[in-house]
Amino acid sequence: MPYPSDGPIQVQVSAIQAICGRLTSAHLEDLRRSVEQASLIPKQVGWDLKAAAHAEVFGVLAEAADHPALARLLRAGAGFAHQLMVTAGPAAGMMTVSSRRRLLAHLAADDAAAAAAEMERHLRVLCFMGRLAGRP
Repeated sequence: MPYPSDGPIQVQVSAIQAICGRLTSAHLEDLRRSVEQASLIPKQVGWDLKAAAHAEVFGVLAEAADHPALARLLRAGAGFAHQLMVTAGPAAGMMTVSSRRRLLAHLAADDAAAAAAEMERHLRVLCFMGRLAGRP
């Protein structure tokens, strides 16, 4: 049985796949910086703010999109990913950092299929963690 999150996940997976060939070295550097900054935020700041920083990777991708519809989809992905991370809770922190680093490696290698698969796995695991936590 499909879950309500399946549609938004597939939209983001398609957007990640579409953005792959459009990234310049400057875009990749912006993504690396965003991922590193999010991973360096101390735990004391609170999970909601840390999750928002991790979700900002979608905003950076949206800026690189150079296509209005694709940029809108990726900006929506930031809110969707943030919601999933907050629902999953702080236990998703290290998993998110690892996933973001793998995503960056796939994007840098211009491997659209692997980047999309990484994002799909990450979003699905966040959904699962949220259900385990008993949160809607």
